[in-house]
Amino acid sequence: MAIFRAQEVRQLSDTELLEQEQKLSFELIQERGKVSAGGATENPGRIREVKRTIARILTEKNTRRNA
Repeated sequence: MAIFRAQEVRQLSDTELLEQEQKLSFELIQERGKVSAGGATENPGRIREVKRTIARILTEKNTRRNA
């Protein structure tokens, strides 16, 4: 799953934002599951990147709703 920057998030449509949010949330759950099971993730910084990307998507959705 790609990590989106703020400018890239602004270019996505509303349906694409929703799809990406769902995919990233699922990926975050999987990564956290690996860690909680005692395993090591392939890329430890990935969890942080995914959380930040989800936050960018939610911020853009909120901005569009209030504008």
